[in-house]
Amino acid sequence: MTKRSQGFTRRRFLGSGAALGAGAGIGIGSFPMRLAVAAQPFKIGLFIALSGPASLFGPTQRACAELAAEEINQKGGILGRPIKLYPTDAGGAPAETTKSAVRLMLEDDVDLFIGSHDSATREALVATIKGKVPYIYTPVYEGGECAFNVYVIADTPPQQIHPSVAWMMKDHGAKSFYFIGDDYVWPRKSNEYARQVIAENGGKVVNEEYVPFGAPNKFEEVVTRIKAVKPDAVLITLVGADNVNFNRTFAGFGLDKDIARLSLLLEENTLHGIGADSSRNLYSCMSYFANAPGKANQEFKAAYFKKYGAKAPQLSIIGVDCYDGVSCAKALVEKAGGTNARRCMAASQGLVFESASGPWKMYNQHVDKTMYLALCKGTEFDIIKTFPDIKHGQTCRA
Repeated sequence: MTKRSQGFTRRRFLGSGAALGAGAGIGIGSFPMRLAVAAQPFKIGLFIALSGPASLFGPTQRACAELAAEEINQKGGILGRPIKLYPTDAGGAPAETTKSAVRLMLEDDVDLFIGSHDSATREALVATIKGKVPYIYTPVYEGGECAFNVYVIADTPPQQIHPSVAWMMKDHGAKSFYFIGDDYVWPRKSNEYARQVIAENGGKVVNEEYVPFGAPNKFEEVVTRIKAVKPDAVLITLVGADNVNFNRTFAGFGLDKDIARLSLLLEENTLHGIGADSSRNLYSCMSYFANAPGKANQEFKAAYFKKYGAKAPQLSIIGVDCYDGVSCAKALVEKAGGTNARRCMAASQGLVFESASGPWKMYNQHVDKTMYLALCKGTEFDIIKTFPDIKHGQTCRA
């Protein structure tokens, strides 16, 4: 018998104990009754970047998820069960994360997974979990994830790339683009979509290259090649430390004066790493910035800083997505009446839940969003354009 089946047996035993206790007239103060009514925790495996190039996101990811769990627990938990988070490192090789997933399912009997990590790890987890446990995927990604019992609240290319690249071409005059990204699925698939948008708007891609994830180099050779071809803009799909190193080198070569940069994973933590001296003519487009307008974000930030104070980890979309993921989990499971996969899939269609940005509605396993285009001003984001209600563009079918 596996430990997972033992966990289920214990739950059935407790439920049976409650029924027997009631039938025998056992008092509320008795030991058997106290065991029977004790709510089992709702266990969430939280896959976040605790190591590797994306580890700068880890503190915010954990802090935001813990805030969401605390708020939900104060209101009765999920189906009357208090949330218990199991923060687990997803910053290393996908194979290591899948081992952790198996352990969480078999040994810890988790009820649901939330993942804020790279797409290579997501693909490995989907193949490992096989729909047995609901899996909510939260960060910016390349689109196309329609696996059974997987729910995506991430920004998609139609939401992020289409409005921002079209704006840069029409309003900023960019006609030629250079692609630089890490060598895995998110950059490659995102750039496939970006090519279509650029072609539709009469532009061209002058070069496309990828570097190993977490490369130790400082990108001197890449920047030298960019300088030689002189594109109007660079589309960046680098993550964490790679994004920092590239942009510092780019500015160090003086290319920031004449060549615009649009980074698809540029948020507050990464911008602080890049620094004010290297952020001129640098853009980002996402569904969340810490200074985004709206009552929901103001209330979220008030709760966040009340809990963590002056030493709170820097807020950014990678982190806040974990808050949104926990909120989505509560809404999904309570609408489905549990974690049965087919019921959760049915419940996801038309599911409404609260995010740090306000209410979102899920259909086809994704959500529509308001997007923001921001220009970097030193180490701050200046939101210069709002794109309301941008469709996610995914065609998943239950």
